[in-house]
Amino acid sequence: MALIEGLTRALFSDQVIKYTVNMAIQTILVDLDDTLYPAECGLWAAIRARIDRYMEEQMHLPVEEIPSLRKKLFQEYGTTMRGLHAQFHIDQIDFLNYVHDVPLKDYLKPDPSLRELLKAFPQRKIILTNADHNHANRVIDVLGLAGIFDDIIDILRLSPFCKPQPEAFEKVLALTGGDHPNSYIFLDDSSRNLATASGMGFITVRVGSDFPDPSAHLTIRTIHELPVVLSNGKICI
Repeated sequence: MALIEGLTRALFSDQVIKYTVNMAIQTILVDLDDTLYPAECGLWAAIRARIDRYMEEQMHLPVEEIPSLRKKLFQEYGTTMRGLHAQFHIDQIDFLNYVHDVPLKDYLKPDPSLRELLKAFPQRKIILTNADHNHANRVIDVLGLAGIFDDIIDILRLSPFCKPQPEAFEKVLALTGGDHPNSYIFLDDSSRNLATASGMGFITVRVGSDFPDPSAHLTIRTIHELPVVLSNGKICI
């Protein structure tokens, strides 16, 4: 009961009730890093360290300037990679291969309960990530989720855009043949990604917080709580 009450408090728009009545969820969009697995595992921190190392060793930027530059580019361009490409003309494939060259099994392990949970949903399930498809497939394989997702929409397919740009979500609709954003439920750990999607009419769920997020319609601690907010194709309130 406490869990359900917490999720209800995460509601920030009466429109969710309208969507529950009038529109069934047909597509589940799931972010990859820090959403499909717990942020506490440390994988994203390892990737961030690889980004810094790339900027130091491959681009020969001053070490003391890297953290602030990375943050600035992330804020301005949506991802560090897009910023580095725009300002320094880096090879994006080289960057993606370098920063994702981490031993995933040191951070992740198979999650059979998540596999069974996701299999139970008949809706189309799609990964939506600002990483690339190679990294996404590696994460999916290590988690034991091969064959669960119908598609992966990665940073290369979203190009020249990325989350949280509205154009990225418009491209998602075009790539998936969707006319109604409110037939999609979108799970992400990033408030700024969720804010854009919510504003465009997607049903949004913040993953990884114990508290309501004004950027999302609902909040859950982990993706394992998805059945609490989505049942029989309808949003649960």
